[in-house]
Amino acid sequence: MRKGKCDIEVVRKGPDMVGESPLWNPLERALYWIDTRRPAIQRLGPDGDYRSWPMPGRFGSIALHRNGGLIAGTKRGFCEFDPATGAVKTIIDPEAATPENRLNDGKIDRRGRYWCVSCGATEKDAGGAVYRLDPDHSCHKMDTGFITGNGLAISPDDRTMIIGDTHGEAAYAYDFDLDAGTISNRRLFFSTRGMPWFTDGATFDSEGYYWCALIYDWSLGRFDPTGRLDRIVRLPTCAPTMCNFGGDDLDILYVTSGSVLLNEEERARDPQAGSLFAIRNLGVRGIQEPRFGSGA
Repeated sequence: MRKGKCDIEVVRKGPDMVGESPLWNPLERALYWIDTRRPAIQRLGPDGDYRSWPMPGRFGSIALHRNGGLIAGTKRGFCEFDPATGAVKTIIDPEAATPENRLNDGKIDRRGRYWCVSCGATEKDAGGAVYRLDPDHSCHKMDTGFITGNGLAISPDDRTMIIGDTHGEAAYAYDFDLDAGTISNRRLFFSTRGMPWFTDGATFDSEGYYWCALIYDWSLGRFDPTGRLDRIVRLPTCAPTMCNFGGDDLDILYVTSGSVLLNEEERARDPQAGSLFAIRNLGVRGIQEPRFGSGA
């Protein structure tokens, strides 16, 4: 197993409670990300200009929309967000009957559909599910049985989807059919049982390796297509929450982190908790995130 040698920079010093979902917008050359506990969408522009929009409730992920705005998975369902006006519009709430659940990590596939996995009501409730929101706003439940659905990512060859379950202590691989919009053959990708870390948010690089935040272990992990841990990148914070590639060449790995997850003693040892980081010189690139509704 390799340990990464790279350059790590704090590009936005806290105070995110739980930063999540870093998202590169190439048209704006800007990075968006969220704080799930002090609900807000944040933007860091190409000149370092920062902006934040408060949100009406907890949410778990954002993605690019074909109309130039964003789409989000939230506690009140799938929502559209217009940065120009700050308006939030609910599309559909697939878990209206289970109001303690919330949509969490999600990604757009290359047919413009938004896949999102939810969290159950507690850290023992396997009531979370996988949903697919189509461009016509129809919503489909694709799998069930997740406690804290996390780390959803689609391989660059569009043949595999990985979905983690933080408190289920596992990540699962599915066969993914891009044209049909289906997942099948769920199997264990890797287990975190007995490990010093849990899985959190994730992405794929262009070589087909899965990068995942290893929360509580001060690190990111890169996993090969068989689920073997290939590389560890150590970070200056205990609680990384998600990673995603950005920059003009998609060669910068942006990492969000959390501070609310730590107790007072842990925060004293971790002054960078809640910051946004940029990792350069990893030697790999990412893949551009598609936009909702803009698939071929």
